[in-house]
Amino acid sequence: MKIKVLKLNENAILPTYGSASAAGADLYNLPGEDVTVPPHETVMIHTGLAMELPEGYAGFLFARSGIASKRGLAPANKVGVIDSDYRGEFMVALHNHSDIPATVAGGERIAQLCILPVVQGEFILAEALDETQRGAGGFGSTGKK
Repeated sequence: MKIKVLKLNENAILPTYGSASAAGADLYNLPGEDVTVPPHETVMIHTGLAMELPEGYAGFLFARSGIASKRGLAPANKVGVIDSDYRGEFMVALHNHSDIPATVAGGERIAQLCILPVVQGEFILAEALDETQRGAGGFGSTGKK
């Protein structure tokens, strides 16, 4: 699948895949733009890129496991959702879950972008729902015996 990418900043780095089987493409902080994220705060990190995602797909921004587990930096909204009709800059609201400031170096990988198909449901009002074995049990109910 070809994704049109527009560089909004000449130094922006195109997304890359870490391996031939990687599901997510790495997004990068702008080179030369070191950003410090204070403890328990969120900072918008610029990629300097805009993209044209195909109709019927959306971009989902996930944490990179390395900076999340080692430095406590992850997207503030847990998973960012980028609709196919969005044409603005792809930015990552990076939150610092640690008790110490964390600096994101210019050109550092900050999140991963997965491009996934999207199905829109048609919501219809119903008088009742079909019965299931689980029923209304939630929040861990399927693990109890």
